[in-house]
Formats: sequence, C-alpha cells, structure tokens
Amino acid sequence: MSAADPAAPLREHDIRADDLKAGQQAALEHDIQYLHARRAAFVEVSCPACGADDRDAHAVFIKRPHTYHTCARCSTIYVSPRPPAAMLGEFYAQSPNYAYWNAHVFPRSEAARRERIFRPRARRVVEIVGRHAVAPGGTLVEVGPGFGTFAEEVRALGVMDRIVVIEPTPDLAATCRSRGLEVIEAPIEQVDEATLAALGTTVVASFECIEHLFDPGAFVRSCARVLQPGGLLLLTCPSAAGFDIALLRGESDAVDHEHLNYFTPDSLGLLLEACGFDVLETITPGLLDVELVRKKVQEGRASLRGQPFLERVVMDPILGDALQSFLQAHGLSSHLWMVGRRRPSPRT
Repeated sequence: MSAADPAAPLREHDIRADDLKAGQQAALEHDIQYLHARRAAFVEVSCPACGADDRDAHAVFIKRPHTYHTCARCSTIYVSPRPPAAMLGEFYAQSPNYAYWNAHVFPRSEAARRERIFRPRARRVVEIVGRHAVAPGGTLVEVGPGFGTFAEEVRALGVMDRIVVIEPTPDLAATCRSRGLEVIEAPIEQVDEATLAALGTTVVASFECIEHLFDPGAFVRSCARVLQPGGLLLLTCPSAAGFDIALLRGESDAVDHEHLNYFTPDSLGLLLEACGFDVLETITPGLLDVELVRKKVQEGRASLRGQPFLERVVMDPILGDALQSFLQAHGLSSHLWMVGRRRPSPRT
C-alpha cells in the first residue's frame, strides 16, 4: 500500500521522511541553543491550566533547555521557567527548524499528510460543527495553520462562507498566502478587537498550537473574543495523560523545546471553562503512540524490561495496532481534541 493509502496504518515515516531527519535535527539543535543561551531571561510561571503553584516534587524532569513540572492539583505538565512571550515571538521568527519544515518536510510529506491527516481532519471538523448545531456557512478561523493544508481542505468542502488563517510565523504566513488563503500575520492575542469582531466567526480551530504558548489562558480568551456567542472552539494538543508521553516522559519526541504546556483532558477542560466555554466533547484519536514507544525501545532509548506483557504487545505491530485502537477509544492517546461552545458572556 502507498503512504497515502487511507486504508494503511499511518506510520511515522509517512509524515516525517527518514532521510530528512539529519537536516531537521541540525535545524532543531540551532533552535535549542538559541533558547538555551537566553535562559537567564526566562520567567517562572504557575500552572497554565488551574493557576496553582503547587508542584509535585517527585514528577520533575529536565530536557534541554527546559525544566518540566507536574501540577499537583490538575496533573498538567508545564515548563517553568519559560521564555517570555516577546522572546517566543523572536524565536519563531528566526527559527531554522520551522524554515526547514516549511521548505523540506512539509512539501515531501504533503500528499500523505493531506490524505491521512488533513482531509480526515477537515471532515471531522465539519461533522463536529453539524453535530453541535452550528448554522452552516459563517466564518472559520484557523489559528496556527502552518502549511495551510487543513484550511485548503475545508475550503474544498464548500461548507464555510469564509476561511481566515491567523499565522505569526513569516515563512508559514507566506506559504498560506501562496495558496490563496486570507491571512492575518500576527499572534491572535495581538490582533485588534475591531478586526476580530469584524470576522463574524462561528468556528475557531487550532491544531497543535496551545502547547507552544507562554500564556494559554490569554490565547483561549482571545479565541472567545473572536467567536460569536454559541460558536465553537476546536483545540488539539499533546495530552500529558496519553500513552506515549506518560510512558516515555522526557524521551518522548512530543516533549521538545517548543512545547511548554502539556494538558490532560481534565485540565484543558478546566482552562476552557474558566475562559468562557462549555466543554462539549473530548476525544483522543491519535495514531502513533504505540509506534513511537516501539521505536524508542528499538533505539535503546527506552526499556520495557520487567513488563513482559506490555513489551509483547508494544513490540508486535499487529498487537500494537490493537492497543492503539484501545488508547483512542478510552481517552489514552497522547493526541487530544477538545470542543467547546462560547457562552454568551465569556469570563475574562
């Protein structure tokens, strides 16, 4: 079966070609060193989900350049100290890693990503919108669109009157414009109120964005401001409660220098509720948890010794696919989706 065959199990090499890993790793190392050199300017924060400053002393780990803490109240894993918001803006504007993905990784894997990730994602979003009785048409705003493939797929479905993407990274914003997408090139928190209000937004979607942010609460409140009352917010992010991250911790590739916040399904729900949303739906449809753990074991970077049953299931591809289906069905994948509805008067 081809990499883009929708019937084939998704594998990591379908979306991250093995022969590009060396170049991507070099770019990633530059980004890590950029942040490491500026650690003196990092700032301490409390839990980004519940606001508590109550850390589990036994659940701390370090992965260059960050220190990761676990909130003792809500189990969110978060980086503290962390780069302040202005530094993060400068970091993403100069990032060789993002430029490398934009120039090499995304173009090489786009056919597989479009077929296996973005087209099903667009259909799922349309199903969710219909399921929660949002009127057809209106404006969909995608925050952090990356290469713009999801927005293209939604546009192809013809169900929204207008699609706008909000992308602060210059190279990615330029790529989205080249695809004929309407682009606002700024963080959503910095877009003025008049511009947000004029969009008349019924759906905001943001995929794998909130984990990168200095202040996730400010981001979710900005999403509330852009939405009409009753509009939907769809967020995805890594889940701290998911199999890959819970088992591998700092060895997980999902734990990297860009990701500052790892919510659980419960803690992300707390954040949305505090920012003016009613949580409607939570799913974990991830496809790669078991394969990622298997690869770490094969590389000698993780071990399942002493857990023979788990080792047998993870290391056998057929049993591993069955385990992945179990994780998806029971909220245990490290890929988290959450759907919220904006209340008439969002709390700030």
